[in-house]
Amino acid sequence: MKNYLKPFVFLLLLWPIYIISYQIIFNELGPEPVDRIINHFGEWTLIFIILTLSISPLRKLTNSTEWIKFRRMFGLFTFFYASIHMLSYVGLDYRFDFEPLINDVFKKKFIFIGFSAWLLLTLLALTSSDKMIRLLKHNWKKIHRLVYIIAIFGALHFIWLSKTIFFKPLIYSIIILILLSFRIKFRKKA
Repeated sequence: MKNYLKPFVFLLLLWPIYIISYQIIFNELGPEPVDRIINHFGEWTLIFIILTLSISPLRKLTNSTEWIKFRRMFGLFTFFYASIHMLSYVGLDYRFDFEPLINDVFKKKFIFIGFSAWLLLTLLALTSSDKMIRLLKHNWKKIHRLVYIIAIFGALHFIWLSKTIFFKPLIYSIIILILLSFRIKFRKKA
């Protein structure tokens, strides 16, 4: 994988935007369009967390450092989709009425943990540039290990949100746990 693939990968990572745009244009959002949009971007956020966490295991399994070139892009797309998910929730569901929203953040655990994950993702996005890597030095890695907590928070957010159907959240949680166990295994070997 070379640098000339980056524009192609970038366009490919916009796939969730293409999907939801198609559904909006052709009126295929279903009976609850607001929930469909919010859930679409929430689920894609989890998928992008998984993709980002997959980079290091892929590098180890394939003995190729080419994967690392895409990790920042995947991480920033994770933040992008998490932000759209949150803005859709705040804007479409609450219509930017912050008083009931703030009450829900403190009363509903799935909203609290989802908001916490987004705040942590914001920190990672703000510290992802080359300049911040140089400025933070070895502390940069410590900060970016928060992605493991964010992944767990994201899985819990989905589980607690799903009141009756646990299959999808469970699958995502298992995948995240497997990817996190790779980290433990690789650290022990190192």
